Amino acid sequence: MTPKDTKHIELSEDDISLLNSPIGLRSLLSDKKTNVEKALRLTKHELKIKELQTELIKLQNWVIAKNKKIVVIFEGRDAAGKGGAIRRITAYINPRQYRIVALPKPTVEERGQWYFQRYVNKLPKPGEMVFFDRSWYNRAVVEPVNGFCTKLQYQNFMKQVNSFERMIMDSDTYLIKFYFSISKEEQAFRFKEIKSDPLKKWKMTAVDEKAQELWDEYTEFKVKMFDHTDLKDSPWVIIDADKKTDARIKALSYIIDTIPYEIVEEEEV
Repeated sequence: MTPKDTKHIELSEDDISLLNSPIGLRSLLSDKKTNVEKALRLTKHELKIKELQTELIKLQNWVIAKNKKIVVIFEGRDAAGKGGAIRRITAYINPRQYRIVALPKPTVEERGQWYFQRYVNKLPKPGEMVFFDRSWYNRAVVEPVNGFCTKLQYQNFMKQVNSFERMIMDSDTYLIKFYFSISKEEQAFRFKEIKSDPLKKWKMTAVDEKAQELWDEYTEFKVKMFDHTDLKDSPWVIIDADKKTDARIKALSYIIDTIPYEIVEEEEV
């Protein structure tokens, strides 16, 4: 390799210490071709996430001790990284006191019920946090775009959703609504990556296959959803998700900064 092919990188003592840490060494060795800048960036991201995960444990301890209830919704286009973000957020908190809800398509019986009923059954009990990997907002975007609901069902949902969320919040429940936003190009790249990975192929659904073709329709209904349901008490938190690590840090930070928790003694938990 000639000098032209190498890039001089100025590393501080702190940078060198980070790269020599277990996380730093793992980042350095994660690619076949060593990329010091990338490894340093990933190490800093990982350390930040660890710091936030530690803080989230404190938040959950408060939830348990004070019998609080928290609902966090993750919405966004297919392959936006919602599931991965939820896994990082919940990685170290007490598994007995949180749930991840990712509902399949409704059964025949559920289709005859009030639309929100299947979600009401999944709301948190006191001392619990619930993370929705897609939520009732399926009816705001995915269902009308793909013809899974009638126009009347969509209109009824839009009439009722704000009142439904106010009832949740009035029951002493904290509600956070995340929308993970990715570009059309990034979605296409992630779909290609998923299809080529035998461990991830199962993630591709018939709905995913049509997502690029229906991009503009998704955008139209997404804008309507934001216009109608971005309320002062339950705003949409839009997260740029083209970079997964940044998106996860932003989501974790928002939860920690928004919920007014206090440090509790271990015996209280």
